[in-house]
Amino acid sequence: MKYINASKVLPEKLIVEIQKYVQGETLYIPKPETEYKKWGTLSGGRQLLDYRNSAIKNSFSNGSSIHQLAEEHYLSTDTIKKIVYSKKT
Repeated sequence: MKYINASKVLPEKLIVEIQKYVQGETLYIPKPETEYKKWGTLSGGRQLLDYRNSAIKNSFSNGSSIHQLAEEHYLSTDTIKKIVYSKKT
């Protein structure tokens, strides 16, 4: 994580106010919730998992067993059950 000196980005009045609570410490200021990104959206990981889960659901609806899918995708049978029985598309 990159640190920024507060005096370079914050107005003096705000720094004085913050110093009433914290002095000489590292302070993390989170993003607003509207700026949060869901897991995997930037890296593409979420898209890959959605594609895999869709393929698992399709295979199951075409007759593959839960045990076969677990072995094919190196997942537990419980994980396969969660995927194939979830209502999420």
